[in-house]
Amino acid sequence: MKKFFVFALLVISIATNAQDIQGNTIVLGHTDSIQSKILNEKRSFWVRLPAGADKSIMRYPVAYVLDGSEHFASFSGLIQYLSEANGNMVCPDMIVVGIINTDRTRDLTPTNGTIDYENKPTTAFKTSGGGEQFTAFLQKELMPYIESKYPAAPFKVLVGHSFGGLTAVNILINHTDLFKAYIIVDPSMWWDNYKLLNQAHDVLKTKKFTGKYVFMGIANTMPPGDDTAHAHRDTSPKTNHIRSILKLADEFKRNRGNGMTFSYKYYNDDNHNSSPLITEYDGLRFLFGYYKLPAETESALFDANKKFDVAAGITAHYDKVSENMGYRVIPSEAILDGIGHDCLDFNMRGRALEVFLLNAKYYPNSAGVYASIGDYYALEKNKAKAAEFYNKSLSILENPAIKEKLKKLSD
Repeated sequence: MKKFFVFALLVISIATNAQDIQGNTIVLGHTDSIQSKILNEKRSFWVRLPAGADKSIMRYPVAYVLDGSEHFASFSGLIQYLSEANGNMVCPDMIVVGIINTDRTRDLTPTNGTIDYENKPTTAFKTSGGGEQFTAFLQKELMPYIESKYPAAPFKVLVGHSFGGLTAVNILINHTDLFKAYIIVDPSMWWDNYKLLNQAHDVLKTKKFTGKYVFMGIANTMPPGDDTAHAHRDTSPKTNHIRSILKLADEFKRNRGNGMTFSYKYYNDDNHNSSPLITEYDGLRFLFGYYKLPAETESALFDANKKFDVAAGITAHYDKVSENMGYRVIPSEAILDGIGHDCLDFNMRGRALEVFLLNAKYYPNSAGVYASIGDYYALEKNKAKAAEFYNKSLSILENPAIKEKLKKLSD
């Protein structure tokens, strides 16, 4: 049932995640590239922008997704669905940057490796060990480019699966300040005879990770009939992959005093290749557990019999969100407009006006916020005030629908 739900969510998310519609084509994002001096090659990446980001005063967190060609579409769909679709506010809307591979083994391994996940000698990893150069590319070239061209906020998330998860752990351990949050999916901690795992054992005890959020997903890669308790004790190659990840989870749990906010899940019904989507979904809910309006605030907001200071309540919540995210975060125009119209639907017109006026305070140059205030006064049959705000909306942006509303007032 869980797998069906996740699959359905993905389909709905991607289908509804249209940033632009051109004829019969739904556009999820666009391609971009830079010439990297560090890697001495052109690097391509895919970019998903929140709807209206080019016209908004808002700046958005940035999620950097490794193995972009595999995970960009699904992660973008999750972000869209969990941020604003259908009134959700589980996480903030984000810019998603999917990094396309050129030499995956080179870029996503921190050291040169000569043995595989079963500890057998191999020549398959001849180009491995370029992880530090790739990290330098992220830090010194890609991130400055994204931050100069797009409306990027300081909050950055890294998402990595398998070798990408190994890279995420390496950056967390050795370049801690590069990202605020991490979603690590079934990382290849067996790499180079557990070298990074052994380093994590030492670093997590001595280094501070205050303000860092980490969520890790562990897939079921054991032989049939095994369980995690047995894999933890086992020493055979067949449990090498999952055993190394379980040991990493132990290290994270053992060192909670270092300031890191950490959680993980084991997905018994998912293998190495099916685990990314469910991990990303659970990871976003964990990383942004503070983002959604508290239940008591939401309840008071829609309770006509309860006194509630809309501006104070919503502002206080986003002050706490800002504190967690490390920069000033304000509610999106679409979210506040949706709340206001919900209040109108519930015949809570006074409260709707409070929400619309708060929206106008945050977005004084938006035609939409004044159109909504006009809607309120039209319902109140105050034609003069409705016309005033419809005209104010039209002075910012011509809109045939608003013109029609204004005409109906005159009629």
